[in-house]
Parts: sequence; structure tokens; C-alpha cells
Amino acid sequence: MEYSTLGSSNLSVSRICLGSMTWGKQNTQEDANQQIDYALSQGINFIDTAEMYAVPPSPDTYGKTETIIGNWLAANPERRKDIILASKIAGPGLPWVRDGGAITGEAVIAAVDASLTRLQTDYIDLYQLHWPNRTSPHFGKHFPNQFKFSEFDAKKEEADMLEILQALDTCVKAGKIHHIGLSDDTPWGINTYLKLSEKYDLPRMVSIQNEFSLLHAKDWPYLIENCIHENVAYLPWSPLAGGMLSGKYLDGKMPEGSRWTFSQRNGIFRDTPAANEAVRAYMNVAEKHGYTPCQLALAWCDQVDGVTSTIIGATSLEQLKEDIEAFSKPLSNEVISDINTVFRQYPMPF
Repeated sequence: MEYSTLGSSNLSVSRICLGSMTWGKQNTQEDANQQIDYALSQGINFIDTAEMYAVPPSPDTYGKTETIIGNWLAANPERRKDIILASKIAGPGLPWVRDGGAITGEAVIAAVDASLTRLQTDYIDLYQLHWPNRTSPHFGKHFPNQFKFSEFDAKKEEADMLEILQALDTCVKAGKIHHIGLSDDTPWGINTYLKLSEKYDLPRMVSIQNEFSLLHAKDWPYLIENCIHENVAYLPWSPLAGGMLSGKYLDGKMPEGSRWTFSQRNGIFRDTPAANEAVRAYMNVAEKHGYTPCQLALAWCDQVDGVTSTIIGATSLEQLKEDIEAFSKPLSNEVISDINTVFRQYPMPF
């Protein structure tokens, strides 16, 4: 296993981050225990979760994933030191989470305490804002004029961000969280937080996790360049495009029990004719070079300059093993050339 430094922090994280969002919906406590044990045995030391999980989010699944992880930690207290544990506070829009309200300083304090209780731990290594209070160009909202940046009051947003940072600082000083990060944000969001941290001597954002895959690489080059030069770790989530790059949804297939058979909060926005054809083409490349479709997509993500650790998730131990193997199968120049041929034909298929 290879490791990278998590941005400006002193944390060394595995190039693979174990995602957990299916635990509590598609996966049981026993499933999660097996995945954590296997991941640790393979040198993975980075686990990502969120108060909102399991997914799809609902009042019934809220907090279940953290609870499952907490049960594992309670049964294996000696292993806590071996894990870099990351969690997130939900942004606005979920009626069952703080009445759907925005992230505030008060919300941060309450959410950290609640996560610590569910996780049965004294500290969270990396605490992230799951999505910003303002609308951001994520979850299929990245085409021009789907919303208007000009309609947001930047001064108000900045004031809210300062309040959030001050609350996070309180939690850091209390030892409840060690480092802070972002998710589903933008270069403006990153840089505004960094500016506020420097101006007011507050904790610095060390990472950002955004959706990034062969089907959705909009963060390259501008946001990732920003991350490299500002020493902010870049953590891709959904490197398989919600499972689409596995090929299991090709041509309208909907395997029983798969994620897309559950109601999706943002709809199945990745399912477009162009994305379907792109997946077919990438599957052909994978077959030609002896990769599974998942391994091709993950190995590609891992070799992108600026990527610190790729967040993977699996609903079975067999799938987890296949995905982990991808990171020991580097892509040759010939494979990358074939991938690039497809990528240029389908640069933004959904």
C-alpha cells in the first residue's frame, strides 16, 4: 500500500480510502466488520463516513453508518490508533437533519458531539462540511446557468463561513476533531476558507472531496491545480460514477439490490445515452488490456496528478477485493492512450 500526506496536515493516509455510505442500508454490521477488517489487513488506514449516511438518505438511515463504525471501534478499541477516521456534517436541505437548516456554528458543535457519540470515539481525525450552504455545481448542476452565481451574496456567505470556522476551531481546541476539510465545493469556496483561516488564525482546510471519475472530471484542471498549489488534498468520491463504470447498468440494466434501484435524492442524473456509450467504450478498453471495468476506472483515478486518496465503496467483500487490486495495477502508456481516445470523445457525458 502506498501513502500520501493529507494536504497541510501531518496525517499519512493510504492511497485508498474506504467509503462506508452503504453500511446500514445495503450492508449489515457484519458486512461492514468484514470490510473494515479486510481493508486494514491490506494497509488501508483511511475510512470516510458522514452523519447523513447510510444512503439513499432518509430519516430511518440517518446516523446508521456512524453507529456501525462505532460498534466496530467499541469491539476493537486497540485499533483506533490505526485508523484515520473522517466524517462530515450535512449541509442544508434534509428536513430530518436540524430541520433542513444551513450549517451554522451551533450546528457544527452539535453535529460533532452527536457523531462522536455514534462513533464511540473521543476524536475525529478529519471533519468535513458535506456540502456548502450556497448552491454549488455538484450533483449534476455543472452545466452553464443551471443556477446563477451572481444571485448569491458573497459577503453573507463569507460571514457564515467565518462562523463555521470559529466553531470548528472550538472543536479542534477541545480535541474533538484534529483536522478539517471540505466536500462538494469549488475553488472560490476553498480559497475563501483559506483566506479566513489566515486572517483570523483559525484551522486550515486540509482537504476536499468531490465527485471525480472518467465520466465526470470537471475538477481537472482548475480546481485540482488550486489544490496542489494551496496544499489541499484532493479526495475523489464516486470514482465509478455511482457504479455506472462497472458496466452493471449498461443498456438500461438494473440489477436487483443495486444502488439505482433505490430512490435517489438527486435522481439518476448520470444515466444518459452519452454516458452509456462512454461506459461501453471504457469496458472495451478494459477487456483489451486485462482489467475489469472497475479496475480500469480506479487505476485511472489513482494516476491523476493531484489525487491524494481515492474513496472506494463496495457492497460485497469480493467487490472490495477487486477494487483494491486496481491500485496495484498501474496503467501503461498504451492503456492511457486508449483511455484518452474515449475521454476526448465523451469529455462530459452527464
